[in-house]
Amino acid sequence: MPRLLHYSDLENVYDDPERAGRLAGCVTALDDDDTLVVGTGDNSAPGVLSLVERGGQVLDFYRAVDADLETFGNHEFDYGPDRLRELVAASLPTWVSCNIRDEDGERFAADEGTVPWATRDVDGVTLGFFGVTDPATGSINPEAVDVTFDDPYVEATAAATALRDDGADYVIALSHLGSGDDELARRCDVDLILGGHVHAERDDVVEGVPIVRPGANGHVVWEVRIDDDRVETVRHKTAEYRPDESFVRALNGRVDAAGLDEVLCRIDRPMDRSEETVAAGECRIGNAIADAYRWATGADVGLQNSGGIRSGPPIGPDVTHADLVSLVPFEEQLVVAEVTGTELLAVFNAARGATMGFGEPDWWHAQISGARIVWDDEQNEVIEATVDGEAIDPDAYYTLATSDYILHTTQEFPAVTQSHRAGEYGIQHEVLAEYAREVGFDAAVEGRIERRSARPAED
Repeated sequence: MPRLLHYSDLENVYDDPERAGRLAGCVTALDDDDTLVVGTGDNSAPGVLSLVERGGQVLDFYRAVDADLETFGNHEFDYGPDRLRELVAASLPTWVSCNIRDEDGERFAADEGTVPWATRDVDGVTLGFFGVTDPATGSINPEAVDVTFDDPYVEATAAATALRDDGADYVIALSHLGSGDDELARRCDVDLILGGHVHAERDDVVEGVPIVRPGANGHVVWEVRIDDDRVETVRHKTAEYRPDESFVRALNGRVDAAGLDEVLCRIDRPMDRSEETVAAGECRIGNAIADAYRWATGADVGLQNSGGIRSGPPIGPDVTHADLVSLVPFEEQLVVAEVTGTELLAVFNAARGATMGFGEPDWWHAQISGARIVWDDEQNEVIEATVDGEAIDPDAYYTLATSDYILHTTQEFPAVTQSHRAGEYGIQHEVLAEYAREVGFDAAVEGRIERRSARPAED
């Protein structure tokens, strides 16, 4: 019986060598001759070690788990197309991708071994695989602007037809489409979708097609068993497995060697940065980051997108430079945008995630400083908003400190764009480090965001 072991969105798992080792140990313990090990993107970045190694730490993981197939997520492009081509060329797994084109309009990284689809014979069954990536990647990752993304559903249809013609008994999508997996199931001739991009786990069926998603940061591996016309799924918690000690040794010490272990300040009570806390509304860690942005720039309002705060262990009581890199592990500039009151209100009205393809509909996407907003969940809009205690004047101008990513992307706060740029103030995590040294790095939940008809925010 063919089996698949599915991981995705590993992101910063490598920053915790013990957890990364248990992930690798889980995969190797479950692997056998009738099993393929497959990933669905965002497995090389972001993270502290990823930033240090420019994604190269994933090569150790691929070797540790004897990975078979992989596809591209948006974060694979964090260090640019050329670096990604280097990683593909050095990788153990075969990369499958049918909807990405390079700067010349050719299949991305074809010379390095990427193929649009591939078949594997396992226990007498021919399995066909293709890969698809969110076409909004160029919008959500500035390093991918020179790469183009074809319609994933058109390309998936062509790939599935080619695989059937090539004798595939089962056609399996390795997908980094997030919420687009539902449309993939409805429109394309596939038997199974292994998904990523959205960090919430998933195990269900759409239009008769099983969809499996393991969530983020290496906590879960899905085992998928293909038995005649049935697909069975088994969830494995990686924390329950013995770590791969050789992989742990390969990771240990690399962050310390980068000189990021300096303690910048101490706080009395550690700050939670779990996805459940950050995506629920106002939280301490979000307030601290937004406060740092406003401190560094003198802007009227600080804004941090919740999705840009990476989950991990609580921050504190010792706060190191590595901790702050791990919060926002991107080489992004902190910028100031000049916006009208009308545009600022539009930013606040985009704070809920219902229209985004890489989050859950109820996720909250804005952490703020210098402002207060009241959001009504039933009306799905801001019903009160102030800056420095005063109601926002639609015709006045305000300065907004945020990451350069927010000005680049059209996926989160589209009212603010590159045309609003009014200044740059350094790399995000370096600004946070300076703030921690000079001011400290702590904050309380103080009513900056009030969500009516919603669960209470973190205490």
